[in-house]
Amino acid sequence: MKKSAPTINLSAEQIIQKLEIFCAYRERCSSEIIQKMVQLKVEQNDYNTYIDYLRDNNFFNEERYVASFVRGKATIKNWGKRKITQALQQKKIDSKLIQENIENLDEGVYFMQLNDLILKKLATLKAKDNFEKKQKLIRFAMQKGYELRWINEVLKEINL
Repeated sequence: MKKSAPTINLSAEQIIQKLEIFCAYRERCSSEIIQKMVQLKVEQNDYNTYIDYLRDNNFFNEERYVASFVRGKATIKNWGKRKITQALQQKKIDSKLIQENIENLDEGVYFMQLNDLILKKLATLKAKDNFEKKQKLIRFAMQKGYELRWINEVLKEINL
């Protein structure tokens, strides 16, 4: 029979140290910090105290997190605006903050990324006719979070 590890109550200083390390590793949002505090078995009524401490000492900044998240997902993961927005909403980020950062994406770069994404996918598709290819490309791009109007524009440009 496996014994469970004894629960160790951490002091406030230990909790702060662990949260500082957690936030210093990469940008975090408040819901991720709260999740970490749950793991550390922090009292729920102390959450705001620790979050305020991290914010005051610049370990945590929601605006910086959202800007980094949007930039990373758009450029590295090739996610569309819809998918980025949904991911941030799941993290309980303010919708105004999400919208501001989504609007900051360069439309020309956004279009070129979608164009490259569709052309790469098109090269791997096995379909009977253009209609089937088009449907598969639309489905693929929508799963990546791109809007239908942008997808149709790219498909027009590549004559599909």
